[in-house]
This record gives sequence, structure tokens and C-alpha cells, in this order.
Amino acid sequence: MTDTINIISLKEEILNGNKVALAKGITLVESNKSEHRVLADDLINSLLPFSGNSLRIGITGVPGVGKSTFIEAIGLDLIKKHNKKVAVLAIDPSSSISGGSILGDKTRMNELSHQKDAFIRPSSNRGYLGGVAHHTRESIVLCEAAGFDYVIVETVGVGQSEITVSSMVDVFVLLMLPGAGDELQGIKRGIMEMANIIIINKAEGALLNKAKEAAKSYQMAMHLFPVKHNQWKTEVALISALNRKGIEKVIEILEKFKRENTENGSIQLERIRQNLFSFNQLIQGMVDRLINEHKPLNELKIELEAKLKEG
Repeated sequence: MTDTINIISLKEEILNGNKVALAKGITLVESNKSEHRVLADDLINSLLPFSGNSLRIGITGVPGVGKSTFIEAIGLDLIKKHNKKVAVLAIDPSSSISGGSILGDKTRMNELSHQKDAFIRPSSNRGYLGGVAHHTRESIVLCEAAGFDYVIVETVGVGQSEITVSSMVDVFVLLMLPGAGDELQGIKRGIMEMANIIIINKAEGALLNKAKEAAKSYQMAMHLFPVKHNQWKTEVALISALNRKGIEKVIEILEKFKRENTENGSIQLERIRQNLFSFNQLIQGMVDRLINEHKPLNELKIELEAKLKEG
């Protein structure tokens, strides 16, 4: 693979919006081979000046809440009604034994995947906490360089920490089901605090009244949380992703978020903070690897861990 990759050519193809080249670039940044890592770094560095122009959206929610249905609905509206380009980085569960991934998002978003202005990339989370693939941050850069206006990161949503995804997106969307009473008890306060938009899906038929009650409960709950540093007040929306109702309202909220937080400089400041967070994570990972690979230090670490266990 190393010999067949021309980084300059790949860069130009990505900048021209070639989706095949974009997929190839993401495969490169996801590779764990050391020779690919060098090439990936070169590619990322060459494309960084052309990135940063999208709205980065993180979407989470419990399995069965309808994340893929919602993403397809909003993606189609953004493309067809607003002439936007939409990239979806869908992080799938992977086996801790085989490392295999379900990678079913393309089949779940069949109509969206056939749009010329859409790009859907399923990736295995490889066991990383929060359901976010290790190189998702780099994949976002590539998608932005390819000219996508919205980059959506869909997380596994299995109750793990979502801090990782919130540290790489501009706006964090939490999808919920009708029936707020049980859900308010079950969902972690931290995820509620991180959410910029809470969407109650399946607000349809017999569930419509429950969905309205849920919306009121969440709006009341939001008053208990401290105001976010950018002064944004979490908004609550009702949708039926299946019937594609309420989607335009969500787009209006997203545009409002982008407008207000661009004007007050919050998005740029937050991205700087996120880059620092990512840098420190990278350094910590390098230090851990150095200790584990250095026999005397690793032995000392094991010895100290044993002493700690003994009190």
C-alpha cells in the first residue's frame, strides 16, 4: 500500500471533492502501520489549511432511539433543500475479541448514501471509550478539506462516556425517546450537561403526547444545570425522523447555534481548547507506550502498582 500512495495526488483529489480519494485518505489515517502513520501525518498537515469550515455535529443516544434514521432525514434535507454537502462518520461497535465491526450504517442510510453530496464512512471504534474511533478527529479534517459543510459524528450510544466526542465537535446533540420520567432517572447527568440540543424522536401517533411531556420535562431539567461558557441555552425539539417531521426546526437550531457561536468567537476558542485536549491525550499515550516498552520502567511500574494494592 505504501508504494501505491502519492500524497500530493491524494491531497489534490480530496480537495477536488473526490469521495473515493477521501475514503482512501481516511483508510490511511486509520491504519496502525508505522509507515502509513508517516504518510497520514503528511496528508493531514497538507490539508489542515483547507479545513475548519464545517459545522461539526456529534450525535448520541441509546440504541434504538433512531440515530441513523434521524441522520438520514436531516442529511437529505440539508442536501436537497439547503444545497449543502454532508459527511457522516458513523462509529460502530466492534468486537473486543476479533476487532470486527458491524458497519451497517450505509444500509441503514440507503437513500442518503446515494446522494452525490453525501459521504458516509462507517468505522470501528476499536474499543475506545465513548464509542469514538481513535482517528475520527483526523477524518473530520479530511472531510472538511473535501468541501463538506456539515460533518456528523454518530457515536455508538451504549452508555459509555461521551466526553471524547464532545471534545471534537462544535455542537453536541442528544437523541431521546418519549417517556421522560424513566429516562431522566436513567441518563447520566454529564451527558445532559454536555448536550447543546436535546431531540425527542418518535413524536408520532400514540407517542406524541408522551413526547410533548418529555420535552417539558427536559426543558425544566435544563434550568437546573449551570449556563454553558458560551451562554448557549440547551434547546429541546420534537421530531419524527421516520415521517421526517420537525427536521427543519432542528436545522434552524443548528444554524442559530453556528451563527451565534461564530459571531461571539466561541467555536474558534472551543476548537483551540479541543486541540490542546487532543495534544495532551496524544502525549499521555506516547508516555504510556514508552513506559510499557522500557523494561526497567515497566517492571518498576508493576512493582509500584503491587505496593499500592497492598496499601
